[in-house]
Amino acid sequence: MSDPVREITIRHLFDPRLEPDLFENILSRRAMAYVFALVGVSMLWLVAAVVVFFLGIATFGLAWLIYPALWPVLGVLYTVATLGGPDSATPGMRAMGLSMRLTDGRRPDALTALIHVVVFYALSVALTPLVHLVGLFTERRQLLQDFAVGVRVMDARVLAFTGR
Repeated sequence: MSDPVREITIRHLFDPRLEPDLFENILSRRAMAYVFALVGVSMLWLVAAVVVFFLGIATFGLAWLIYPALWPVLGVLYTVATLGGPDSATPGMRAMGLSMRLTDGRRPDALTALIHVVVFYALSVALTPLVHLVGLFTERRQLLQDFAVGVRVMDARVLAFTGR
């Protein structure tokens, strides 16, 4: 037997009609957060590339085989470590005042963050513009990977103000 109070609460959780402030300017802020992420991963890549260079000298070039995988691995690790962390946001998302939640209100764990970033990169390769255009037509400004994983990106300040 289901609990009607819980069903009503979940049905109206993060409703853009009831709480429009949660979704105000989300897409533009997400775009800027992505630029922050690119800069962050680039800095990590630069440090790792120098380390791999010297490892390559020590291993007679064998370590240099890591270079092609370095960017994607660092990008995934960066995203999983930050989205799956206590803030539920990458540093860029935090700078833009964004936070991610599951559809039931919980914070995403590392596995959810991993699935989200892998689906994002897979969809970006397959459907580059559509991944981002979908957000223009959805009520909660969700992108394709958000639908696939069951998450929502919202204003972190409003979430904090309401105690969520």
